Amino acid sequence: MPQGNVDERTLLLIKPDGVLRGLCGRILSRLEDAGLALAGLKMIQVTREQAELHYQDDPDWVANLGRKTLRTYAKQGKDPREELGTTDELEIGKMIREWLVSYVTSGPTVACVLQGAHAVEVVRKMAGETMPNEAAPGTIRGDFSTVSAIAANAMRTAVKNLIHASSDPAEAKREIAAWFSETELCTYRPLSWGGIY
Repeated sequence: MPQGNVDERTLLLIKPDGVLRGLCGRILSRLEDAGLALAGLKMIQVTREQAELHYQDDPDWVANLGRKTLRTYAKQGKDPREELGTTDELEIGKMIREWLVSYVTSGPTVACVLQGAHAVEVVRKMAGETMPNEAAPGTIRGDFSTVSAIAANAMRTAVKNLIHASSDPAEAKREIAAWFSETELCTYRPLSWGGIY
């Protein structure tokens, strides 16, 4: 398969809330309508081991979760210590990571590999902002969810944001290898107009 943004693959997970709400077909049809092809598709009950592989235990990644959360609290004018008991970004990140692992293992998940021109960027744009309450109408999260980080944190749970989409080609490659073997994937050839067959 050619590499780079001309024709690439990306991982999309439809998380348990998306599956349980019966949104899989609607989500996938939007992505196919945009010209992306399904190169891999399966429904699984995610194990804790798979979830911990996906949500890295890398201290920088975990601390970044905490930093994002602290920025959200500052933006809302709220004190994270009142709800989370700390302002330490690493401790908050560990909390959030545990909620993410619990969330993705709480029910069936649909894992997909999408292939096409600029697949990573296209899927990210169509997904919308990570926080559904900030996602624009017309995006998957903007149309099907309204939850915020503040509301989820108050309930001590991950943000139910329906889907995960790889953030860049390097992450997509790592994530696809974690969720699919090469024998589970189909290969398409790019067409001159940007589509694939």
